[in-house]
Amino acid sequence: MERTFIMIKPDGVQRGLIGEVIARFERKGFTLVGMKLMAVSRELAEKHYDVHKDKPFFGGLVEFITSSPVVAMVWEGENVVASGRTLIGATNPISSAPGTIRGDFGITIGRNLIHGSDAVETAQREIALWFTEPELASWTPANHGWLYED
Repeated sequence: MERTFIMIKPDGVQRGLIGEVIARFERKGFTLVGMKLMAVSRELAEKHYDVHKDKPFFGGLVEFITSSPVVAMVWEGENVVASGRTLIGATNPISSAPGTIRGDFGITIGRNLIHGSDAVETAQREIALWFTEPELASWTPANHGWLYED
């Protein structure tokens, strides 16, 4: 099974959308294997956004992600990286389809509520950055047989 990293950003936490995000991933059939509410250190934020370090908006990303708690999560399931991105919607909420998290709740690109890994390799890097192996629970939900053909 594939895993992805999903983070509810400070604006999503402050707006009380944690339960809504979790519910959407659960209803899709994905399995939550790790979750924590946390204040993000500057060091972790800079590592997470390392790919953007030479861009003019890097400082703003770091400042925003460290401004308030986030909910870091690891979800598991078949094609969860691509499906998770579909559930989240386009980076710019204006371009996000209704029914996606950003399409339903986002207004501006700078406050787009949620982060999701964009590739399997990125997910592996992000999961290792935010979680230790003992913080992840491998388990099989009771509905597994109703979701997947073995």
